[in-house]
Amino acid sequence: MKKYVNAKDILPEHLIKEIQKHVRGKHIYIPQTERQTWGEATGIREELNERNAEIVKKYKSGFTISQLVDLYSLSEDRVRRIIYDRQK
Repeated sequence: MKKYVNAKDILPEHLIKEIQKHVRGKHIYIPQTERQTWGEATGIREELNERNAEIVKKYKSGFTISQLVDLYSLSEDRVRRIIYDRQK
């Protein structure tokens, strides 16, 4: 269930009055101007980017694919793909 926010809590009074000239007592939806890409809102994208950079760094410093698989609990194919993608 979506939680509605009272306009008085987030908008300046002059803007509320302007909106009321067009819409009185109805629910309105105000869309986002730009959609966030996957993981931006939660921060998971940044966490995965940091983890992947760490994997590549460890690989370049001598860790084997098998060691990285065990260390990060990822499949061998996924570790290889991370390393390959980061070295492009």
